[in-house]
Amino acid sequence: MAYERACSLDEVPTDQALAVTLGRYDIAVARDGDEVFAVENVCSHAEVALSEGEVVDCQIECWLHGSMFDLRTGKPTNLPATEPVATFPVDVRGTDVYVDTETTLNGVTPA
Repeated sequence: MAYERACSLDEVPTDQALAVTLGRYDIAVARDGDEVFAVENVCSHAEVALSEGEVVDCQIECWLHGSMFDLRTGKPTNLPATEPVATFPVDVRGTDVYVDTETTLNGVTPA
């Protein structure tokens, strides 16, 4: 695994995601309590940045059409989205968040 530093933990809001670019991928880093997640920062239904939506109950919202995606699995939990977004391994080291973009946790290939 090749983890890259994405951000510091205090840069990640509690109710929204932080958009970061690692290599060729745009990633949304989000928190749910003490857990930190990284998902592809584009809705699978429309070309909309997920980092612009709210984070609630371990889900991230696509603000344009209201689809929600589970931060753990990347799967949509309501319509109109039907395809999952890629989820990436995260490693919190002290106050820094590292993300591995060479692999996905859910087998989805990022766009």
